[in-house]
Amino acid sequence: MTAVRVPATSANLGPGFDALGMAFSLYCDVGLVGVDTMPERGAQAEPTHPAQVAFERAGGKGSVWVRNEIPMGRGLGFSGAARIGGIVAAEMQQQGHSWSVATSNALRIGTELEGHADNVAASLLGGMVATTADRAVRVPVNLDVDYVVWSPNFTTSTNESRGKIGSSIALADAVFNIGHTALLVAAFAAGDASVLAEAVKDRIHQDIRFGLAPACSDAFDAGMAAGALCAWLSGSGPTVAFVCAKGDGARVAGSLPADATARVVDLDLQGARTL
Repeated sequence: MTAVRVPATSANLGPGFDALGMAFSLYCDVGLVGVDTMPERGAQAEPTHPAQVAFERAGGKGSVWVRNEIPMGRGLGFSGAARIGGIVAAEMQQQGHSWSVATSNALRIGTELEGHADNVAASLLGGMVATTADRAVRVPVNLDVDYVVWSPNFTTSTNESRGKIGSSIALADAVFNIGHTALLVAAFAAGDASVLAEAVKDRIHQDIRFGLAPACSDAFDAGMAAGALCAWLSGSGPTVAFVCAKGDGARVAGSLPADATARVVDLDLQGARTL
């Protein structure tokens, strides 16, 4: 048995509501208590911890420990990463070092537990992913850019914000988001940064969520005014993610409101892996 490392994620990416995700270089490590050496700052998971619940759901026996650096409740996919870590740990317990993402049930089980696939798929596969139900495909990323995540010191409720969206969407808004999601995927695949600011526009969820957290809207505006190529509300927030020209990430991060943590992060291209 070997411990598992799983990256943080940013979901939705503007118009890609519940359909797009991206993995970033903040990590949740999961290992088996009594088998894998627990690292400094690691702790045995409580029975209700998402990693332990997922571990047992995937057939794992015993308890897991978790060492986490992903901000919790901030829209960076902590629960999805922890669940993928628990599932992969269970599969490795059963299969040993023969574990492979190609034969793993982690995406299916993770989607069932998470409720949607965008976060768990990006954590499992790395890079940028497009998802529907429990299917996911990696999107080629041909942009050489910096990524910045701005995370304030408060949390937002996913359930509350989803409840505000409503159960029906105007046809014009649905068409707008479909087109902009396609444009965003094409921009990353083709390496065309010139359309990013337009491609991340959304008419379904972001304005509602920004209305619940005006500080996030202020950070979005500050980063764009400082020259970011584009920005989106990460998941349901409150983190705001920015794409910046290569080498410009630190400057843009420094322009953001100071009552939060701004990090320059890398796009994680590995996804879940053993340590």
